[in-house]
Amino acid sequence: MVTADGQVRRASAGEHPDLFWAIRGGGGNFGIVTSFEFALHEVDPIVQFGLFFWPLDRGRDALRLAREITAAMPPQINAVVGALNAPPAPFVPPEHHFAPGYALLLTGFGSGPEHAQLVTRIRESLPPLFDLVTPMPYVELQKLLDEANAWGIHGYEKGTYLQELSDPVIDVITEQVPGKNSPMSVLLLYRLDGAYCQAGDDQTAFSGGRSPRYGVFIVGLAPDAGRLDADRGWVRGLWEALRPHAIGSGDGYINGITDFSDDRLRRSYGPAKYERLAQIKAQYDPGNLFHLNANIRPA
Repeated sequence: MVTADGQVRRASAGEHPDLFWAIRGGGGNFGIVTSFEFALHEVDPIVQFGLFFWPLDRGRDALRLAREITAAMPPQINAVVGALNAPPAPFVPPEHHFAPGYALLLTGFGSGPEHAQLVTRIRESLPPLFDLVTPMPYVELQKLLDEANAWGIHGYEKGTYLQELSDPVIDVITEQVPGKNSPMSVLLLYRLDGAYCQAGDDQTAFSGGRSPRYGVFIVGLAPDAGRLDADRGWVRGLWEALRPHAIGSGDGYINGITDFSDDRLRRSYGPAKYERLAQIKAQYDPGNLFHLNANIRPA
């Protein structure tokens, strides 16, 4: 990477380890990364995908079922829970295009029967309005959100962490979700466990803890600035309503922040981690050249 003084440095566990620690979670505060070396994990080219959708009036039941499913998932299954509008896709019956509701997305890795067993359980426990269960190339899975977040879409978001989908959390979500204005706006809850929890809290600068949790992203999206104004208020209202139930300060993950205020960054990282980042920033960018970001000011 190229640091503020124009020097080219390699950051790794053995070279500039402090810089290596900082850039894994510290954003673009420390330089321009020009190349990466990744440790890869082998994945089959095809994964098992399932999307299940319920209308707004089944929200509490859908979220409670999602809670049960995610609590009992084997390691090779991953889940995302969402509140969104049904897409105008070929697999969605035309009468349900753009209908607001709740979705559960399940991705199964490997060839075991676990994904199919969960699909059967979901369909029998709470028959969805519609679903899509299909093998899917892993690279196509990575594109699911591309169209909805295309260049030119106006967006505003906030995020937080929740330890569980408790009944009070479900009450907040189902009360707040119908208030969104734009059919493009979404609430996404990513289940984080397994490998996520294997790294130590202080192993990298990543903001937030490593205990099992849901990563919450409340995203207001609209085709123009005028329509976004209404959903900016919806994002803020839902975020504030969830904060009493959130882990830690409630400020969540840095990539889920649109308002990069100094106090929010400090709370997101926590005092000790933020101070360490500020000390490293002072070493590699004392003049704060890299400041058009979630800015960590030099100590």
